[in-house]
Amino acid sequence: MSPDAQRLLDEARQLPTEEFNWLIGEMLRLGDDPAEEDLSAAEVDAAWSEEIKRRLDEIDSGKVKMIPGEEVLARMDARPKARRQQVAGQK
Repeated sequence: MSPDAQRLLDEARQLPTEEFNWLIGEMLRLGDDPAEEDLSAAEVDAAWSEEIKRRLDEIDSGKVKMIPGEEVLARMDARPKARRQQVAGQK
């Protein structure tokens, strides 16, 4: 990391939380697709509505299989445990 970048990071960490979060958001937007910035709220809502309809159609048609929430949570819990065991085994 360059000294300038380190200095900026150090200064950013001194900001109040609200300003720090704003700065992070602005920096993340720098890499966004400029074409997306031209979308209106109505266009974004319409795109999400289409995506939701598509996903519901896939569920209704049987194209995708639903996974019970309990199973998803169990899988999520198991991943860090497995990773810790893997790392411990490498030592």
